[in-house]
Amino acid sequence: MGLLLAACASVRYYAQAVRGQSELVFHRRNIGAILADPATDPRLAARLVLAEQARRFASQHLALPDNRSYTRYVDLHRTFAVWNVFAAPRYSVDPVLHCFPIAGCVGYRGYFSEADAKADADRLRRQGNDVEVGGVSAYSTLGWFADPILSSMLRWDDDELDSTIFHELAHQLIYVKDDTAFNESFATFVQDQGLREWRQSRGLPAKNGRDEAMENGFTTLVLDLRERLKRLYASDLDQPTMEAGKQREIAAFRARYAQWRDRDWPGKHGYDAWVAAPINNARLVPFGLYDQWTPAFAALFKQSQGQWSAFYRRVRELSRQPKRQRDDLLAALNGRA
Repeated sequence: MGLLLAACASVRYYAQAVRGQSELVFHRRNIGAILADPATDPRLAARLVLAEQARRFASQHLALPDNRSYTRYVDLHRTFAVWNVFAAPRYSVDPVLHCFPIAGCVGYRGYFSEADAKADADRLRRQGNDVEVGGVSAYSTLGWFADPILSSMLRWDDDELDSTIFHELAHQLIYVKDDTAFNESFATFVQDQGLREWRQSRGLPAKNGRDEAMENGFTTLVLDLRERLKRLYASDLDQPTMEAGKQREIAAFRARYAQWRDRDWPGKHGYDAWVAAPINNARLVPFGLYDQWTPAFAALFKQSQGQWSAFYRRVRELSRQPKRQRDDLLAALNGRA
């Protein structure tokens, strides 16, 4: 019965994924046609013109795929493209993995409907897991479809919109099954370095590094909490003692955050809402995946004399290594960054 229920749940999951992706394909419009339409909102047109320019820059200067991705637009009429469901056992920081034919095993499942995401979250919660549901404005089909620009992406500023195009095209270029940290760190490096070169090409100054420094500092605090919890969960304690220790660690994290914010970033409260909301193992899952190996890719880019084609060759060589060997090589590169 359990196997049958799991099979039914998988069928429902793939059915909603096919339905949601099909709706995007059906409703996408060519950006050129939108810009030629005199009824188009001038603000939308301006955003799409800049995104179109960034898309050309991605292929011509960053050596990213030259295809139909991000040459079309879809108005979703909703805030997010998909809602991701993260789950982790109550006393583990390792995510519950979900395996797919194309993407391999990843620590989340994405739903085109928030109601479907919450239903899956309830199911995972009943199994005793910590669960988190988060809306996502963009995602990649890894080149299986021509990914469009989504109205949800236009909620961002120009830099975030353009750099996300670079990020998602990087996934289309190189993707390793079952290695989320490698994939996301690689795409994040391409996103950040690509944005630097894109701004420079337009005569814009380098971005203020303070926001990035604050983001990195906050991520370090969260990763420290995860490591503390990991050590706690590895101890031989009974469940009530483990639970009490978990709550103490979370409370101590909030105190450390307040001290760090007031000491290093007085007047800045951008992360207050995240810290004040309920914290569990599932909320910690995404942290570290997007930047674990970015220093390694920065070192590799430097070794490639800043030449994108040479850099991608080196990344592909790494991608073909067994995971343990690949991680060792990345760790060594991290140390040189």
